[in-house]
Amino acid sequence: MNYDNEAIVRNAYHTAEGNVLDIPGWIGSFTEDGVFNNVTGEESYRGEHLRDVVIAFGQMFPDVHRELHRVNVMGDVVAIELSIQGTFRGPMETPAGVIQPSGAKVNIPCADFFYMRNGKIERFDCYPALNIMLKQMGVPPDFASAVKRSTQR
Repeated sequence: MNYDNEAIVRNAYHTAEGNVLDIPGWIGSFTEDGVFNNVTGEESYRGEHLRDVVIAFGQMFPDVHRELHRVNVMGDVVAIELSIQGTFRGPMETPAGVIQPSGAKVNIPCADFFYMRNGKIERFDCYPALNIMLKQMGVPPDFASAVKRSTQR
């Protein structure tokens, strides 16, 4: 059976838009054993936890939108160059504590790779430019702490 993998992926993106946030639709886009890998953060989400990343991003950027620039379909692989856009209006939890929203607009370069199986997403690898996102949010890197740690060794 042939599937329109591009349409399936575009629909999955739609379910995760800030003005939609269709969590059952998002989770339903994946195979039963499907996984979302946030490669930059080295986090993986499966099953009911697939909702976690969509909810967290939707809380930080309630108006989140994904602007697709290039979509390449190669059989069961869909590769996309995109920008994740939104306004930093919700808190961001970090290992060091909670960063309060600044109202800053973000336009985050990103590359996404979807690996499809029988009309569903088996694996989704997301490569957002985290350094650019943080800079746009007004969260500069803490080089001083890194330097201090490295000189204390």
